[in-house]
Amino acid sequence: IKLQHRRARINQQINKEMRMRAGAENLFRATSNHKVKETVALELSYVNSNLQLLKEELEELNSSMDVYQNDSESISVPMIPLGLKETKELDLLVPLKDFISEHYGEEGVLFEKEIKEFMELRQAMRTPSRNEAGLELLMEYYNQLYFLDSRFFPPTKTLGVFFHWYDSLTGVPSHQRALAFEKGSVLFNLGALHTQIGARQDRASLPGLNQAIDAFQKAAGAFNYLKENFSNAPSLDMSAASLTMLVRLMVAQVQECVFEKMTLLRAQNDFLARLQLAQEAARVEDVYSLVHQTMSQPHVKDYVPFSWTTMVHVKSEHFKALSHYFAAIALCDFPSDAELLEQEKAFLQFHITMPEGPSLRVLLQDPEERRKLGKAHLKKAIMKHEEAMRIHGLCKILRKMDILQEVLSFAHKRSLSKYSEIDHEEDFFETGEAPDIHPKTHQKPEIKSPNFSQVKVTDLFHRLGPLSVFSAKNKWYPARRVHLMRGENGFGFTLRGDSPVLIAGVIPGGCAAEAGLKEGDYIISVNGKDCKWSKHAEVVQLLKSTGKEGVDIGVITLQGSESLGTVDRKVAVMSSGSGMLKSNKENSRKSLMNSKSASTLLVWSKKTGPGLWPKPAPAIKAKMSPSVASPGLSL
Repeated sequence: IKLQHRRARINQQINKEMRMRAGAENLFRATSNHKVKETVALELSYVNSNLQLLKEELEELNSSMDVYQNDSESISVPMIPLGLKETKELDLLVPLKDFISEHYGEEGVLFEKEIKEFMELRQAMRTPSRNEAGLELLMEYYNQLYFLDSRFFPPTKTLGVFFHWYDSLTGVPSHQRALAFEKGSVLFNLGALHTQIGARQDRASLPGLNQAIDAFQKAAGAFNYLKENFSNAPSLDMSAASLTMLVRLMVAQVQECVFEKMTLLRAQNDFLARLQLAQEAARVEDVYSLVHQTMSQPHVKDYVPFSWTTMVHVKSEHFKALSHYFAAIALCDFPSDAELLEQEKAFLQFHITMPEGPSLRVLLQDPEERRKLGKAHLKKAIMKHEEAMRIHGLCKILRKMDILQEVLSFAHKRSLSKYSEIDHEEDFFETGEAPDIHPKTHQKPEIKSPNFSQVKVTDLFHRLGPLSVFSAKNKWYPARRVHLMRGENGFGFTLRGDSPVLIAGVIPGGCAAEAGLKEGDYIISVNGKDCKWSKHAEVVQLLKSTGKEGVDIGVITLQGSESLGTVDRKVAVMSSGSGMLKSNKENSRKSLMNSKSASTLLVWSKKTGPGLWPKPAPAIKAKMSPSVASPGLSL
């Protein structure tokens, strides 16, 4: 949390300096006075210098990997975690109260409790704890945004509030009216929090390694989901290029954990176990090389902290060295025995190109040939260790990381020691070039997409009524109160459905028709009792229990329901009112979050316009459980 406060302070200062720079640039362009231009130019150079210092301070903060690492005494290579995006406070009290009054025709002041509860949830999710509770808090807020979107963001207009977020790596502020920007930023933080949880695990133990693997896989899933479902991000950290880089970085960190897991599981010293470790190390080198390549591309190169790029480069060289070291150990420490056939089979697919010299069988049976090839592998390992240490020395921030220095130095000394051990004074042959090792892993990283349904939430604004009717996209005529007297043939209408109950048919000339009730009206109250969420049977019971004095019914008519009503009319003419109107599960108070399928959350409103919008997703059929349908009931 201290780190987040430092980040917030730097972000605010960057924001202030950027505003000053924008003002100075405008003045520089507008003035023709030479003296004023000179003064403004001096001011601009001062502001730019300040910005550079602030960005360097933020980069150092983003490179504070040691803060997120575990407290175990065992030595593990540090992982790269992400800092959370910062956001400004947001006051939604007035905008939401106004919208409730204008759109829903309810008194906004009656919903102050719900609005404040939502704002408190938003405030809490700005500083989540680095554990499961923090992840659940972000997921809970993200799920609530689905309801906020449905209730308060109509397709044709905005709510008039700006969502402010700072770039995770540069601190540059961005703001948009689009709720999608808020959703995307929360998703980014979900991924970032997973990286912090993964980085702090004790990777010297099997449970710690499994938790780190799970965390980095989930981080990759969050960033990948963001990349696939959102576009036109206003901040660089959420651009497609940055997210591609982050997904690849997380996959590489998973692969590194898999290698560490293999070193724990393959503790027994035998030829095949060492070959497997060599191939696992080559696989780690492979994925880190891809990450380094991605970080070196335009649009990403100047944006990613230099310490990250250096760390990734160091790891790629380090694991290449380890792959050659374990190959040498396999050849030199485990002479051929009865398992020659098994060794030959494993060795066939071990090198990318076959080593020069005798055939595999001869090589494996001749200790001298094995030593020669082992020596070539060690020579390459030592070169790569030295390259890793050289690159590491180029970065001021990494030079401060004692753990990394220790790991690189230990691995280098170990290879040198082994080389001295197998090097003979009488060796007159020139050590050949060892071929690279074929990368292979026994556990492929998974990209685990966020499971939105794991955190159940209830719509905070459920008192407004079922979302199927009472949403931002629907409009309705002002509510009407109708007084009905029961005639000889009842009230003269047919009801169907639940929450809210629908008037599916009106008998011409009957009491309901004379009172002005229409087919397609929704019953929202009976004798002053709110019936928006009432089941079919409850409304029927309320109507049946009325006496001679009659009943007051509150109804609303959806605008455009004349065209929608044709569906209901078709239902109404089905045999003697036995038609059924299925209601969506989202009409129930438990909310669509309790649906078994999380895919309902993917159905974003497909708005158009500038800024960060969800990409149009393929149509997803969510598994809705139909409510118990009631036959049409004439009253």
